Formats: sequence, structure tokens, C-alpha cells
Amino acid sequence: MALPKRRKSHAKVRTRRQATFRIKAAALSACPSCGKPTLPHRACPHCGNYGDKGVVLRIRERKQKKSKQQ
Repeated sequence: MALPKRRKSHAKVRTRRQATFRIKAAALSACPSCGKPTLPHRACPHCGNYGDKGVVLRIRERKQKKSKQQ
């Protein structure tokens, strides 16, 4: 198995690691109902819609029904 002739310094190793492990900005897309920027494949935090469906509102309604039943 091949081995390196010289030891790599911490600075050289760190520079090579930084080239691949960088934090990237989140890809935002516009919400189809309100138009505000949201993360893709997630419910909109502003209006609560996911695509054409009002997901967050349905969850709130379910919780209210459960609390009324108890």
C-alpha cells in the first residue's frame, strides 16, 4: 500500500477539508399560496399550506376536536 513521503501539516489538511465541507445556503422556493420564501418539501410557516392543502390548519382542528372530546 502506498504511503505519503512527507507528513502533511495541519494547515494543509484543514485547507483540503474546508474545500469540501462548506455550509451552503438553504435553497428557498416561493410558496404557491402566499408567495413568501419557504424551504422546499415543507409546509409554509407563514400560511400553513403545503402545495394546495392547508396542512397546519387541519392539525390545529384535530387538536381542538380531541380537547373537546376529553
